[in-house]
Amino acid sequence: MNRRNFSSACLAVPTSLWLLAVEQAHALSLGDLSSADASGGVKAALEKGATVAVSLLGRPDGFLGNPKVRIPLPGYLEDGSKVLRMMGQGARIDELVTAMNRAAEQAVPAAKDLLVNAVRTMSVTDAKGILTGGDNSVTQFFAGRTRAPLTERFLPVVTAATLKVKLADKYNQLAGKASGFGLVKKEDANIQRYVTGKSLDGLYLMIGEEERKIRQDPVGSGSAILQKVFGALR
Repeated sequence: MNRRNFSSACLAVPTSLWLLAVEQAHALSLGDLSSADASGGVKAALEKGATVAVSLLGRPDGFLGNPKVRIPLPGYLEDGSKVLRMMGQGARIDELVTAMNRAAEQAVPAAKDLLVNAVRTMSVTDAKGILTGGDNSVTQFFAGRTRAPLTERFLPVVTAATLKVKLADKYNQLAGKASGFGLVKKEDANIQRYVTGKSLDGLYLMIGEEERKIRQDPVGSGSAILQKVFGALR
């Protein structure tokens, strides 16, 4: 390709995409930082983030008291609950919502070992993908590695907790009918699976938030490898 054609090709690339490519190339090289250091830093950040997230969510009011992850009734049933409240059934609705969130709080501690194992066995390619990825790169990594096994681990805990609430059976009956009319997603038509799914969503969200805090303030993490890796990206 001659110089004129090369220049024309460069101009054809949107500026935003060009800058993104340059930033990613810099992030992958990280100056004098080795791939081992970069991978080690990401692993340390994610393991710390996972541990902190589990401790924050796996306690009383971890879900119920946190508006970012608090589990509500799904769409149509949340709207329908307003009518029930007007009919004097507010206490029963509150009992169900509280039970749903308490179930999530009880289930989350069971996730720690799987999350930590997912981090410790991640590849250098995985680490680079997270290091240079977008805001949801952490969520995608953990969901891909742990959602299926954690669903099976959470479900019995959630089921045992929600069965104590009489309205849970009513929920499944109403949600099953609403699902048939397309008013509730099929995966939300069973309260146990709905709560399990929302528990995992909340867990991954909080891990991502903790990881972003480390990116923003690596010095405050108190870890030499985290300071070295994420400090190099600043």
